[in-house]
Amino acid sequence: MELTAPARRFTGTRDADGMAVASFVLGLVGLLVMNIVLGPVAVVLAALALWRGTARRGRALLGLALGIADLVVLATLVVGNGVVVWSPVG
Repeated sequence: MELTAPARRFTGTRDADGMAVASFVLGLVGLLVMNIVLGPVAVVLAALALWRGTARRGRALLGLALGIADLVVLATLVVGNGVVVWSPVG
């Protein structure tokens, strides 16, 4: 009888899968709010997940695309308005 749990061998893949899902969610949310922060974070997480060999490659690619789309939306708003609006609409 073992008193400890056996060591997991594939924790890197599991971490990469979590990064892929996180990049997708952050990229999606970033289209609506805080795209200046969430866009680059989504891009970095997606790149790390792809580099570590995630099993959720499609989700990581979507996170990468959404992160880039966040930055494109930010650039469009900055060029269109001339300023970055930091305060909430109220």
